[in-house]
Amino acid sequence: MKKILYLVIVLGVSLSSCGGSGGDDGPTPEPVNTKPSNPLNSKPINNLLCIDNSVMFEWSASTDAEGDAIKYQLQIATDNQFLENVETRDNLSATSVQISLERGIAYYWRVKAIDSKNASSDYSSSFQFYTEGDGKSNYVPFLPSIVAPTLNEIVQTNSVKLEWTASDTDGDLLLFDVYFGTNNPPTSKAAENISEPNVTVDLATSTNYYWKVVVKDDKGGSAIGQIWNFKSD
Repeated sequence: MKKILYLVIVLGVSLSSCGGSGGDDGPTPEPVNTKPSNPLNSKPINNLLCIDNSVMFEWSASTDAEGDAIKYQLQIATDNQFLENVETRDNLSATSVQISLERGIAYYWRVKAIDSKNASSDYSSSFQFYTEGDGKSNYVPFLPSIVAPTLNEIVQTNSVKLEWTASDTDGDLLLFDVYFGTNNPPTSKAAENISEPNVTVDLATSTNYYWKVVVKDDKGGSAIGQIWNFKSD
């Protein structure tokens, strides 16, 4: 009986030893791939009037924490929401490219970096410029850019300040008409011929609102902005 008990104890110790220390956590997980850093626009600079319509686009090189190869995507559009792209260049290995564009048109451009594992940076800031037109004496303002409230934002107050930015390559004095309401597109004017890029409007609760800004220079040129929206809580 003692011999049998001794064998059971020895067998139990042996089985325990075969089980290891319990430190096996399975296969080592694959390292997480991080996206490249955001490139920065260089040329053409913001608000530039380009004399030549053959434009050299340049930007800073992005870096990648894992050392992956990086390529770039360049977008050029005639609107600052990049819904009307006139040129998209993919798989650019250099940080510059020359592109011929039409004359006398406002363009907007941005670029992003993509590594070899398909991780993308954010787009760079959007820069705007004009290509010089033949015999053109006045350039209409650039499209306004939204500041606040942001697209699809939920506003939890009973009034809100609508804010935007706008510029003009000629440096003309700018005035603004603001359309605001619950219709899409908005047809009621909340302000007309104001010089400051903001206006405060009252809100009802739980309502979808739409607004747009028309930018006018003092030479009769105008640019109609996109429709922006937000909701009151």
